[in-house]
Amino acid sequence: MSLAWLSIIAFAIALIASCISEINVGLLSIAMAFLVGVVFGGMSVTEVAAGFPSSLFLVLAGVTLFFSQASVNGTLEKVARRTVKMVRGNVGVIPLMFFFLAATLATIGAGNIAATALLAPVAMSVAGRIRVSAFLMTVLVCCGANSGALSPVAPGGIIANGIFARIGIPGQQWPTFFNNFLAESFVGIGGYLLLGGYKLFSRPRVRAESEDQFVSAADEPLSWNQKLTLALIGVVVICVVFFGVDVGMAAFIAAAVLTLARAMTEEAAVKLMPWNVIIMVCGVTVLISILEKKGGMDLFTTLLARLSTEHSITGVMAFVTGLVSVYSSSTGVVLPAFLPTVPGLVQKMGGGDPIAIASSINVGAFIVDVSPLSTLGALCIANAVASEDRKALFNKLLIWGLSMSVVGAIVCWVFFGLL
Repeated sequence: MSLAWLSIIAFAIALIASCISEINVGLLSIAMAFLVGVVFGGMSVTEVAAGFPSSLFLVLAGVTLFFSQASVNGTLEKVARRTVKMVRGNVGVIPLMFFFLAATLATIGAGNIAATALLAPVAMSVAGRIRVSAFLMTVLVCCGANSGALSPVAPGGIIANGIFARIGIPGQQWPTFFNNFLAESFVGIGGYLLLGGYKLFSRPRVRAESEDQFVSAADEPLSWNQKLTLALIGVVVICVVFFGVDVGMAAFIAAAVLTLARAMTEEAAVKLMPWNVIIMVCGVTVLISILEKKGGMDLFTTLLARLSTEHSITGVMAFVTGLVSVYSSSTGVVLPAFLPTVPGLVQKMGGGDPIAIASSINVGAFIVDVSPLSTLGALCIANAVASEDRKALFNKLLIWGLSMSVVGAIVCWVFFGLL
């Protein structure tokens, strides 16, 4: 058996394992990479280890540490409190407010998982108290968080842009972000209105006492530590967006300032970092590097190219990545596995827009994450009020998540193909 096919089989095993087991696929991918590269491929350990994305690791560690600090000292929660208070009583606007709040938190660097983890308890409690569908609230919170997932300073965007730079498509940070934001907003807000959200605008305003205590605590003043954290978040975003400062370096410097100022509990912040996702992303990247060196990536792109044409590729890639992402990690598995195929697909099909194909992969991966099998959907179900029928909510979200592989394919084919 050729090394190209052997690397493809190892890659397939890692993908299947990520879908059907709880094992961290990053650890499995590293083991597979050393097995294929050293044992069968005659590579040295150093050559295989060279595939570890050290720069990506540092960027992810810096950003997630900084925003873990902001979560531990209550800064992000305080922002959420005050934002919720702004629309108190307007029933139809409240779920939309959670969409944009989730999008904002994810965009400024918290990422989609952290933004959902922060807002899910608040959003589901408010939904229960003002009698808004828990299903519609979940859709808006998750779609909002996903719409900001590919910001240049968010973990998902960092991963995607790092892969783009490696495969020769640099400088696409903002097109990547806006394409994903457009698709997620269209599906999330459109689904909310289509499935009954429009009726909420005609409901009478709710009384303040029927809202969650989370809202009533919004008048608490910001502490000195929280003011410092907000200032540093602003500085980091400005430096990255307007001055091109490396986001990892900016985040580590800001994290160091908070540590020196004792603005949070450092140990708690380090524990809150998503180490499993960081290991997953870096591990899969090591295995992908073996595919590239041993011909497996060329073989993989050939197989994908046979499934589509230059005109249908955006829909096909969104559908394929959506199906995989329903059962697997969007940022940890799907992006590192499929984005590197873009240049090869364009070459083998004889044309195509690399950014359109890449955006379809991104949207396909994230748009299904409202599913209860994903972290985002699961967080919302776990925080539903006691009176909510969680089994019914699970079923509704599962149907939504699975259907999004088809809806995402159509949206990507229209937005990034036809238009």
